[in-house]
Amino acid sequence: MINKKIVMILEDDIDLAEGIELSLKDEKLNFIICNTIAEARKALTLYSFDLLIFDINLPDGNGIEFCRELKKEMQIPIALLTAKSMEMDIVKGLENGADDYITKPFSLMVLRARIRALLRRNTTTSEQEYRDSVFLFRFETMEFYKNGVQIELSKTEQRILYLLISNSNRILTRERLLEWVWPEGTEYVEDNALSVGIRRLRDKLEDDSSNPIYIKTVYGKGYVWENV
Repeated sequence: MINKKIVMILEDDIDLAEGIELSLKDEKLNFIICNTIAEARKALTLYSFDLLIFDINLPDGNGIEFCRELKKEMQIPIALLTAKSMEMDIVKGLENGADDYITKPFSLMVLRARIRALLRRNTTTSEQEYRDSVFLFRFETMEFYKNGVQIELSKTEQRILYLLISNSNRILTRERLLEWVWPEGTEYVEDNALSVGIRRLRDKLEDDSSNPIYIKTVYGKGYVWENV
């Protein structure tokens, strides 16, 4: 399941849940079916989900309340399954943190489109933040922390860092970095501009900039951000 997006279907109608899984399962999606909130809680400890789809009325609780509870702890997108006539459920669900709703009965084409949209939204959001035991980088709000201490980065440094982080453990050539950081044209950029940007990032992020462990030079190839 490493290369697949994992989607939870929390639905006590077993036939409906299995029908959704059978119709939408492909090489990019893997579905975990839960029939109760208790089963969902256990599954959340076993899998790293990319999307949660909840029915509202469940044998051991309410999907809206479960949604509100989870949204306090995690940022996984949640879609609610609701009857078309229950407009108040839709409003209540959105007010309690749901990212979308799917009304029953629904077409599988519509359901697939909603799922893809939510998964794309989650990918975009996750790419805007990087977090590990040392660093927290919030690119959308331009907040950067090392060991809880805020660091100021220039626009150029932010762009270099974003591309390195987005391609962790993959070597990026100087050409690729130059085209990303200066998209208006690299012919006007000084030859050492990228090297200066990398050096300044190391000064701010590495414990020892002369012996970097995060932003490494791969001689003859380029640079790589290594997850330590």
